[in-house]
Amino acid sequence: MVSKNTICLWYDGTALDAAKFYAETFPDSAVGAVNHAPGDYPAGEQGDVLTVEFTVLGIPCLGLNGGPAFKHNEAFSFQVATDDQAETDRLWNAIVGNDGQESACGWCKDKWGLSWQITPRALTDAIADPDRAAAKRAFAAMMDMKKIDIAAIEAARRG
Repeated sequence: MVSKNTICLWYDGTALDAAKFYAETFPDSAVGAVNHAPGDYPAGEQGDVLTVEFTVLGIPCLGLNGGPAFKHNEAFSFQVATDDQAETDRLWNAIVGNDGQESACGWCKDKWGLSWQITPRALTDAIADPDRAAAKRAFAAMMDMKKIDIAAIEAARRG
């Protein structure tokens, strides 16, 4: 990898599957080197996939098949800024429809437990509206959503 700073994500033997899913789902994403263990280790045996180098939306990542000791949680998430409802729906449905889970306010988890925020730019703009009453209405509308509905956010912003 060329990057000096890489996000390392821990998986229980499924790093390659996750990397392939991300590469198929998100633009500017790819699977790079797949490295096999040169010897036995606590979570696997010699020859097993140990690490996978990949990018998600241009961000360099390393998937480590470290075993079941550590799980992903909401303290780390990828926030993906979407340009329209079609992109929001496509990404949300890809994650949730592949054995993922819906959560609140544009958050969801993939089947590996990694959290994603699928965040339309329209929502970010609405919450930052200088008209604080409009921002509050948009924020209140978001609080009742799972997947973000841009039309509903814009309607709430307008009042």
